[in-house]
Amino acid sequence: MTRLVPPDASLRESVAEAIADFGDEVVHGAGFWHFENEVIDTSPKGFADTVRVLRGYADPARPRDDGMVPCDYLWITDDDPTRVIGFMSFRHELNDFLLEQGGHIGYSIRPSRRREGHASRALALALDRAAELGIDRALVTCDEDNEPSRRTIERNGGVYEDTRKGKRRYWIDTASRRAPHSGR
Repeated sequence: MTRLVPPDASLRESVAEAIADFGDEVVHGAGFWHFENEVIDTSPKGFADTVRVLRGYADPARPRDDGMVPCDYLWITDDDPTRVIGFMSFRHELNDFLLEQGGHIGYSIRPSRRREGHASRALALALDRAAELGIDRALVTCDEDNEPSRRTIERNGGVYEDTRKGKRRYWIDTASRRAPHSGR
């Protein structure tokens, strides 16, 4: 079962293993760009600071740098909730850059755990979160040449709009995912 969990310092070793698995690949959805040289400190103290920083971005009341939006950084786990198999970012709104290229949701699955359906299930969970927040249409993008991600987005209802600067842009209706109101 695929799960999305908030960053947690107790998962330090599993995150370090996942990062090593990516090697030189870009790790989408992890929020590493917030850190110097896009590298996170996996020492116990450094990792606790990393978790604090990543969790802080989810707070919509938190002051943020110009142009930044609230963002849930989530870690993707499987049946063992202590085993991190990927990373996801869920942006609560879009700024100009995110509208052009980044979208509401970014994710990546570690290479050794790909082709197991985790990306599709994690994206579906993120779309449920979008519906909870009242986002009726979520924008999800992928690189033009990333065929597996394209298929994942399309399986989750992505409707292709266009390609901008090498990024395929898809809109996914989330309004139908909302729980019906009881009318009370």
